Amino acid sequence: MSTTTPEVRQRRSVIGAFAGTAIEWYDFYIFGTAAALVFGKVFYPEIDPAAALMASFATFWVGFLARPLGGFIFGHFGDKFGRKNTLVVTLVLMGAATTLIGVLPGYAQIGLAAPILLIVLRACQGLAVGGEWGGAVLLATENAKEGKKGSAGAWVQQGSPAGSILATLIFLLVGQLPNEAFLSWGWRIPFLLSAVLVVVGLIIRLKVEESEDFVKAREKKQVVKVPLVEVFRYSPSLVLFGVIASVLGISIAYFTNTFLLAWTTGELGIERQIMLNILLGTAILQFIWQPIAARIAEKIGAMKVMIGGLLFNLVLTIPFFMAIQSASVPLIAIMLGLTIIGGTAYYAMLATFLASAFPPHVRYTGVSAAYQICATIFGGSTPLLAQGILTASGGSAWAVAALYGGFVIITILGVLGLNSRIKSRSAKEAQTVAA
Repeated sequence: MSTTTPEVRQRRSVIGAFAGTAIEWYDFYIFGTAAALVFGKVFYPEIDPAAALMASFATFWVGFLARPLGGFIFGHFGDKFGRKNTLVVTLVLMGAATTLIGVLPGYAQIGLAAPILLIVLRACQGLAVGGEWGGAVLLATENAKEGKKGSAGAWVQQGSPAGSILATLIFLLVGQLPNEAFLSWGWRIPFLLSAVLVVVGLIIRLKVEESEDFVKAREKKQVVKVPLVEVFRYSPSLVLFGVIASVLGISIAYFTNTFLLAWTTGELGIERQIMLNILLGTAILQFIWQPIAARIAEKIGAMKVMIGGLLFNLVLTIPFFMAIQSASVPLIAIMLGLTIIGGTAYYAMLATFLASAFPPHVRYTGVSAAYQICATIFGGSTPLLAQGILTASGGSAWAVAALYGGFVIITILGVLGLNSRIKSRSAKEAQTVAA
């Protein structure tokens, strides 16, 4: 029996979950940034620049196609053997794949083998992050007190802006290099840095204790043989609404950090360093505002904060795209900041919200399945889909705005639907206990 106090256990769990998640998101974000700025030129130089960008975005999507498989594999092991050790494996896998991308020769050196190997390593990244997010959420929230689960889950979500801040800072530094040096070797530095970060993350994560909910489930012999089968037998509607409720939380990061970065620095003619500075500012704003939004949600209710933030973003859709169409740097910065405030209010509570939908013995698998299936359908496809719509519409911002607004509306419906299912299940469980 552990002698660690609940407070220390909670603190270690939150720090371990946050640190590992931040590193994994850093690895994922640097790939997205490089896809927008570098990979088309380095790995697809033989085709038209527009087609090369589309190919680069398609490679980016491969990571998302692998994420549900990673969620199923690592969710299975996490629900059977524990959260902690599973998360150590995902962290090592992500770090190894990212570091290898940093030393991967380009098309000029090894021809077609270069983009093929890039796709394989991107798939490994997807497997790792597919198993990481759900486990990190559970490690933090299952070791937290009842009144603090929202804040614990929000700190896992802090890994996203923290990873984005670090990724953008590193690319800002290497972006100072002359263009030839940047395309030759400068872009590799952010990927090679991952090896150092993984060592730091492992030192932190190995000190974390297993989650209490999993330990209790194991003691009660509630660990199931095939968690994935049990999840869909238990309630497939929870997975479905979990997928829909996650749409904006997953897609918005890749809309701004990948597609919008390519659009503004390409067709709209904004300097690369200026847009990277704007994205850095929005990531810092998200990092500051997210825990504040979580505290507000604990006082007035998570649903009010989540739906309020989503409606705020829906109202901002037209002004946001008017700012983009104007190519005005100040307007784009202001509108991006406002959309981050609305989106973050919803995103801060998404982790805890999804975790509350599934019982402990299949929670890792259930949360991972919902979030990573959504990532495949709506996350990785977002830059590719948005770029295709932009090209087909002759560069019109309004066609892309319709896609963005549609994502917000779908997410609102998903949050409402999942909340309804959670309430219904809670009512049935209360009746069972009373009987």
